[in-house]
Amino acid sequence: MATRRRTTAKRPRRPASLRAKPPVIAQLEQVQASGGDGVVELGRGGSLHVSSLNKLYFPKDGFSKGDLMRYYATVAPAILPAIDGRPLILKRYPNGIDRPSFFQQNVKDVPDGARTAVVVTEGGRHAERLVGGDLLTLLYTVQIGSIAVHAWQARAESRFADTTTIDLDPGDGVPFAQVVLLAKQIKEELDRVGLRGGVKTSGSRGIHIALPMPARTPFDVAAAVARTLAERVAARHPDMATVERRIRARPKGSIYVDAQQNAEGKSVVAAYSVRARRGATVSAPLEWSELRRTLRLEAFTIETMPVRLRRVGDIWGAAMKRRNTKRVIDRLLSGE
Repeated sequence: MATRRRTTAKRPRRPASLRAKPPVIAQLEQVQASGGDGVVELGRGGSLHVSSLNKLYFPKDGFSKGDLMRYYATVAPAILPAIDGRPLILKRYPNGIDRPSFFQQNVKDVPDGARTAVVVTEGGRHAERLVGGDLLTLLYTVQIGSIAVHAWQARAESRFADTTTIDLDPGDGVPFAQVVLLAKQIKEELDRVGLRGGVKTSGSRGIHIALPMPARTPFDVAAAVARTLAERVAARHPDMATVERRIRARPKGSIYVDAQQNAEGKSVVAAYSVRARRGATVSAPLEWSELRRTLRLEAFTIETMPVRLRRVGDIWGAAMKRRNTKRVIDRLLSGE
């Protein structure tokens, strides 16, 4: 009779730099204490002029521009790999979340050392974009008023999709516990077909599920994977889920299973990104086992996420390293 060997899942690795306060944090604290304007040295000859660090970006919560910069500097070992090489789309709130905002994609007047690349846009034009992956560029986006980090699902030099994402977007009045329940149903569907994925709160109202794609996956294939899964889940759970794009046509109390953000040039909010919402909530990576009815979006903020990251490690990075295979993708799309 064969003997079973018990195995224990490895906890995601905690980056060493998360265990101690990075030097840049002390610099940001000093600049803010000295009036909020100054230069932060970022190593390897890089530096960034920052200003107005005392300006409240989240007025009702008391979180300042400096608080947001320090958050991103603290979680940099986790968020920078998640957005490395990916073009960024900025939504700027220069006077905080309660004041007017605007989108910016094109690059202009960026500081020395900021990462940029020329990419092909949705319309087929060539344009220069900021590209994620280093602290200077990330902090610069905060300096000019960005709060959330929206990144492509492909790298700037690639015409292939790294991931495909399903966004569970609840209708008005739908409790978050219902979104959690639907996310668990999607996990069952993934297990049924042999797919792997990562799950995170959106930081806003819903949940994101991302599937790492095989190398050199065309965008139309990645989009078809998300669309197929969304349609299957909506068909199995019509009382909860819908794939109807028109808001007015969606059943009351339903959750929109959005698979539409997977074309080339589309972006999704990054793991560990702050959202422009009351409470400074964060898009928080989760273990699948954490999907319980008691889960609360408000539990993950710029104050709590650094503590959680030190405790549980980089869940998202670990999940995204386990790519799905072409064989399983082909089987899904063939209807098996």
